[in-house]
Amino acid sequence: MARLADYFIVVGYDHEKPGSGAGLGKIIQRFPQKDWDDTPFPQGIELFCQPGGWQLSRERKQPTFFVVVLTDIDSDRHYCSCLTFYEAEINLQGTKKEETESEVEVSGLIQPAEVFAPKSLVLVSRLDYPEIFRACLGLIYTVYVDSLNVSLESLIANLCACLVPAAGGSQKLFSLGAGDRQLIQTPLHDSLPVTGTSVALLFQQLGMSFLYFSVFSKSF
Repeated sequence: MARLADYFIVVGYDHEKPGSGAGLGKIIQRFPQKDWDDTPFPQGIELFCQPGGWQLSRERKQPTFFVVVLTDIDSDRHYCSCLTFYEAEINLQGTKKEETESEVEVSGLIQPAEVFAPKSLVLVSRLDYPEIFRACLGLIYTVYVDSLNVSLESLIANLCACLVPAAGGSQKLFSLGAGDRQLIQTPLHDSLPVTGTSVALLFQQLGMSFLYFSVFSKSF
C-alpha cells in the first residue's frame, strides 16, 4: 500500500518580502508538519507553484491547475499537483500614484486599492493520478471559497490518510468526507501508468505491420 498524498501544502504571496519586480511566495501551512522518513519534504516548492513568478493582479483571475514532476537524488519521481486561485486583498498604499489619485472621491478621502494575490494548494505524491488530484484539490477549493459546512481539516486528514495499492489492477473507492466519491484504478504493474486508453489495437496493428514487412522483405 502507498500513500495517496505525501504532503498537502498551502502557499501564498509573501507581503513581507516584496521584490523590485516579481514577488515571492511562502509556505503558509503544510500537512503533516513533520517529514516522512521515506519521503522528504520537497524544498523550494513555493518556486514551482508560480512558474511565471509571484505577482499581484488588478483583477481576479480564473483558477488554474497543473502538475510539476520533481526528481529527487534517488531518481524517484514526485508529482506536485498545484491549484492556484486569487484572493482579494486591500492595498493601503496603492500600486501607482496615478491610480491612487483616480480613487479620490468627492469627499476628498482616498479609497484603498483592491488587489488580488495568488494562493496555491499543492498536493505532493509519488503516484501519478492527475485527474484524482485535480478533483481532490477542486473539492477543497470549493469548500474553502464557498464556506461550506464541511471541516477543511477533516478533508485534508482523510486525503493524507488514504492508502491505495501501488499496483495490481484493483480499484480503490474513497471519499474525502464532503459527499464525494473518488475512484482510483491502479495499474497492473507499478512501472506501467494507467492512461485510460486502450492500446490493444495499436499493438495488433504494429504486429501486423511488422509481419507484413518481414514477409515483404523475404520475398525479395
